[in-house]
Amino acid sequence: MSLKLTEGMRDTLAQWLDHERALKSASENTITAYGHDVSGWLSFLAEHEGGGFGPAAIARVRLSDMRSWMAHERGRGVAPRSLARALSAVKTFTRWLAERDGFDATAILATRSPKFQKKLPRPLSPDAAKEMLSTVELQDEEPWIAARNVAVVTLLYGCGLRISEALSLTGSDVPLGEVIRIVGKGNKERIVPVLPAARQAVAEYVRLCPYDLLPETPLFRGARGGALNPRLISKVTEAARMQLGLPSSVTPHAMRHSFATHLLNAGGDLRAIQELLGHASLSTTQAYTAVDNARLLQVYEAAHPRAK
Repeated sequence: MSLKLTEGMRDTLAQWLDHERALKSASENTITAYGHDVSGWLSFLAEHEGGGFGPAAIARVRLSDMRSWMAHERGRGVAPRSLARALSAVKTFTRWLAERDGFDATAILATRSPKFQKKLPRPLSPDAAKEMLSTVELQDEEPWIAARNVAVVTLLYGCGLRISEALSLTGSDVPLGEVIRIVGKGNKERIVPVLPAARQAVAEYVRLCPYDLLPETPLFRGARGGALNPRLISKVTEAARMQLGLPSSVTPHAMRHSFATHLLNAGGDLRAIQELLGHASLSTTQAYTAVDNARLLQVYEAAHPRAK
């Protein structure tokens, strides 16, 4: 669909994206997704009205217009989860614009999100996680690359890092100490303990790596010496899980799920795990960990003052 937006609307959208980037510290991936989702919505409204669509026109959007947009998106095959994400971006943009320009945005903000079944995380069992680490090492004949793969996956499982966080480490971070300082989503810093197994795995990689790991350069390197592409770790993980006969849900991110779940099942405190994972909300951590209701009740009874 062609963009039939006025220059003013395009400027307004750019201003909002700058706002999200600067004041809310949104990642570039999030900014790109926001821009795509809101641009698509604005394009539909421009086509719907049959003419140029400027910022003032948003104040005239009715609930029926929103329903037409959502029906259009479903009609072209957009999944409920993706549509819910787009609607969330639209509401965030509209709320910002309504506060700036002083209009009533109730029709847009009151639009109900489509229902969808949330996918529960599928962590590995402790034994499967150990087997994954062993099998990852076998996916490359070059010793230093094999050691690199093990080091990265060990950081995901042993420290609960996102793959982007593991690959953001630089030469200045080695040798790893008992804790590392991680800058995660929203530029939020957290301190993460490092298990001896993770320190040893990284140290072995550093020992074998043929490239100079200077303080300002990426710690994990590709075969030609550049920064390691996260897709390579995904491929290695995929090959290892296929060898082990594990389901397709076993991804690098599943190692982080497994870290959280195994820690909670071992008696870890939910709020402490929230801090380790860098989650802004405790509800996110609870959804992130695959524990049964009985285990959650135990955590509740142990932590809640009225349960004692």
